[in-house]
Amino acid sequence: MKGNAYYWRKLHSLFGVIPLGGFILVHVSINFQAFERGPEGFATYVHIINSIPLKPLLEIFGIYLPILFHGVYGLYMAYRSNMNAGQYSYGRNWAFILQRMTGVLTFIFVFWHFYNTRLQIYLGNITHEELGSTMHQIATNPMYFILYVIGVLSAVFHFSNGLWAFMISWGITISPRSQKLSASICMGVFALISLLFILSLVAFTGNEFMSS
Repeated sequence: MKGNAYYWRKLHSLFGVIPLGGFILVHVSINFQAFERGPEGFATYVHIINSIPLKPLLEIFGIYLPILFHGVYGLYMAYRSNMNAGQYSYGRNWAFILQRMTGVLTFIFVFWHFYNTRLQIYLGNITHEELGSTMHQIATNPMYFILYVIGVLSAVFHFSNGLWAFMISWGITISPRSQKLSASICMGVFALISLLFILSLVAFTGNEFMSS
């Protein structure tokens, strides 16, 4: 089992960047339409995504299963590595701790968001056209709004910091200088995507989404 741990960690790292990162980028590009173009723009992008051929299979094998593996194995790694943070420098030590904490929060948040939106569509309780009004109900609830902001910040930090670690573990950034540069870029990614998500969430509070 120990001999296979290296490959499991590599797969975990890969799934954290490709499916999870792709999911975040597609998600923020769709949601930001709520801020940039309003209900019609958001609904248009939702329709485009849901018109993709073989979408259910792509969701299951390209998103749900990889994210489930990344989340479950990540929880296992967090449990096993709680005492290892001291091996890093002060700044990276905090990044290590935050990576574990945000991993747990993201795992919970993703399932909660899935329950509020996608699962309700599968159950027939709402339609794709009603996603805007569903998000309006969530965003206008002060407690839910705060929880969504925490969840979004956790997910984006986990992705951004994980991207930095991914580039090291896969031999993309080898020198200290390249690692320092990639750290700055990844934190820039965190700031930008977080801002876009929060602006989208604020947009969903608008009354124009009440019946969209």
